[in-house]
Amino acid sequence: MDELTSVDDLMTEIMPPELTNIQEPDLSDPQYYLNRELSFLEFNRRVLYLAESTSTPLLERLRFITICSTNLDEFFEIRVAGRKEQLSLGLSEGDPDQLAPRQMLKQISEVAHEFVARQYRVLQEEILPALETQGVRLLRRGAWTVRQQDWVRDFFNAEVLPVMTPKGLDPAHPFPRILNKSLNFIVSLEGTDAFGRRSRFAVVQVPRCLPRVLAFPKEVAESAYDFVLLSSVIHDRVEELFPGMTVTGCHQFRVTRNSDLWVDEEEVDDLLRALKGELGSRNYGAAVRLEVADSCPEPMTAFLLEQFQLEPSDLYQVNGPVNLHRLMAIHDMVSRPDLKYPPFIPGQASIDGETDIFEKIREGDILLHHPYQSFAPVMELIRQAAADPNVLAIKQTLYRTGTDSPMIGALIDAAKMGKEVTAVVELRARFDEAANIDLATRLQEVGANVLYGVVGYKTHAKMVLVVRRESGRLRFYVHLGTGNYHLKTAQAYSDFSLLTYNQEIGEDVHKLFMQLTGLGKVSNIHKIQHSPFTLHTTLLNLIDQETQRAREGKSAAIMARMNSLSEPEIIEALYRASRAGVSIDLIVRGICCLRPGVPGVSENIRVRSILGRFLEHSRVFYFHAGGRGLTYCSSADWMPRNLHRRVETCFPIEDPSLRERVLEEAITTYLDDQVEAWLLGSDGHYHLKAGLEGTLRNAQEILLAKHAVQRNVSSNPTS
Repeated sequence: MDELTSVDDLMTEIMPPELTNIQEPDLSDPQYYLNRELSFLEFNRRVLYLAESTSTPLLERLRFITICSTNLDEFFEIRVAGRKEQLSLGLSEGDPDQLAPRQMLKQISEVAHEFVARQYRVLQEEILPALETQGVRLLRRGAWTVRQQDWVRDFFNAEVLPVMTPKGLDPAHPFPRILNKSLNFIVSLEGTDAFGRRSRFAVVQVPRCLPRVLAFPKEVAESAYDFVLLSSVIHDRVEELFPGMTVTGCHQFRVTRNSDLWVDEEEVDDLLRALKGELGSRNYGAAVRLEVADSCPEPMTAFLLEQFQLEPSDLYQVNGPVNLHRLMAIHDMVSRPDLKYPPFIPGQASIDGETDIFEKIREGDILLHHPYQSFAPVMELIRQAAADPNVLAIKQTLYRTGTDSPMIGALIDAAKMGKEVTAVVELRARFDEAANIDLATRLQEVGANVLYGVVGYKTHAKMVLVVRRESGRLRFYVHLGTGNYHLKTAQAYSDFSLLTYNQEIGEDVHKLFMQLTGLGKVSNIHKIQHSPFTLHTTLLNLIDQETQRAREGKSAAIMARMNSLSEPEIIEALYRASRAGVSIDLIVRGICCLRPGVPGVSENIRVRSILGRFLEHSRVFYFHAGGRGLTYCSSADWMPRNLHRRVETCFPIEDPSLRERVLEEAITTYLDDQVEAWLLGSDGHYHLKAGLEGTLRNAQEILLAKHAVQRNVSSNPTS
């Protein structure tokens, strides 16, 4: 495919620039920007659509319901918590849309309440009934048989009661501290206890050591898969926690707290120790949301709101379990391939354990598109480097890896064998802090050089440098990626990996590691753009160059995909490019603060979001550049934090065949998607792209067919 021709074919009819005889708009005007928080809620709506869609396999619909809840939890823990704190301090972050914090929180509450009601309605009225027809049942208390009731009683007495600690509320026993996102019950009581106390309320905190979803044993199950929630078991047997008292009400509740860790990095001597000390406080930050069962009476909800110092707008009454994300266990426990996405074997890229990975990389750059292609070659590079006597050093950044990653095992082996192992571990990777502290400790114990990046800047770059002696000289082997070194997410997130022997890129990566681990000025880096130094400026320059070409009447196009777009200067530059006539196609999975389709500002910008089986995680940037087709992969989104407050890499794809492949697999295939593509309108709302019946193209399915080996799945539940 000729690159210039292919891009020109993609360019829609461009409106001629109208830069004369009209007043130049103020491109920083708040009306041209969408609110970041409301854009996230729009994204979660699109995730919910996957749970609503009957074309999604049934157990995957349940999984997407739980993903919605996990997304919303983190949104409240971090974003809403931050906005509430901002409001309480009378501060303004100066968001481009200029929505006042109080008005923003009001709109968030309205949208989130509507979303939660819709989410539970889909679960209770569609997904659970449909699962029941397939022999997968989540049984409420009223549906238990006598044998199931007996099993519940025995299980409660043997496994639950011994670890429960009910807490009556009286002057000597004030309302207890409630753990962030934990399952709890508020219980109303009548009667007098053994000490003559007449407490009206008690709180039952459910220990986290207990499983939230239980499978009925086969001998008492009535279907192939019968499940019961721990909350139902406790509710059924709650009177046994208060012998001699009468339980008049029992209602589950959950509180969400501010979970953003804060450490003054310039004041602490040991970041690892400081973060370890702060992890516990995450569980008891300021409350931001209260979820209760919809059967909970108003006086009791008012009592709970008062305890957590929350407003009625912070209350979410739900028709079902308050800890909805726990239903993910059902997806994992049910062995019904016909109710899940078809399994597949990732393509191997002609590399296995028998391949000399160094020889293979010397033959030419290797591009991997995960999860369609296996992550194994990246692992193989580390594994073989650890065992190769010619390898002197391995350097790697670690952001998220998982607690039992074989990659960490390979680094430990390398250090034990006397190789110089350097790991730049990002301790502040949100919600992975504990795991990263653990792996940092394990690496330090075997003599690896473990560093925590740069004060004030998260190290988000994904890079490995292997230093190998060849023919008397030291040579560099490099891996650069858009995703994390995490084997599980590599099977579920779409990302690109580049394995290269390019010595200029190797020298750049070497300098980046020197910058991260040592001290000094910014080195002269030739191929790679990096935050917080050159990437932002380079992106602005590349956009402005396309703008200038369009003004000169030349072909100009920008195509980019990323997770989020919110950096104001980048958005302004894109608006200028659109006004000049540049064709701009953006594939933004999640948050997008750019408002497309505004006359005189952004009518040449099209924004779409692709959601499906795999999380679209890769960042790819393309600039027409007069036919040169500059193409980059990156660890960075176009957000203020990525471009100004993180260490990120953006690396060129220079091999013509690989550049064409990245363009096709990351951009053009997705621009043709007619199944999972959502188009963003100028009003800030998304709508599904309509395709012609019989010609529907699904980008993820196309890439699976191209790279992976798909297995046939029988619809027979016993197979």
